[in-house]
Amino acid sequence: MKFFISLLSIAILSFVVGLYTPWWSIALVAFIVSLFISQRPGSSFLSGFTSVFLLWLIIALLINAANGGILANRIGGMLGIGQSAVLLAFITALVGGLVAGFAALTASYIRTQR
Repeated sequence: MKFFISLLSIAILSFVVGLYTPWWSIALVAFIVSLFISQRPGSSFLSGFTSVFLLWLIIALLINAANGGILANRIGGMLGIGQSAVLLAFITALVGGLVAGFAALTASYIRTQR
């Protein structure tokens, strides 16, 4: 149950905070939520990673659909991954998931050291 509460809390707060702050604020959200919701380090990483990965994947695909894929095609061309919007969304989600996952893992380790 703690896993799902943490997952939903990180996803919702990351979305809201991301509207007004820089992208890296997801790390602060995942860190703070993981400090308050006690989990094992593996579960903490997984909840942080999964919540932001899914959030950013959905947001990236929605943005791509809204602009007809023009931006994803150009960015994909610059990065050398071709014109695959799905691959670009996956890479974006992976970066966000790793940032949030490691922030949640750090909070979990800090919590166990107390």
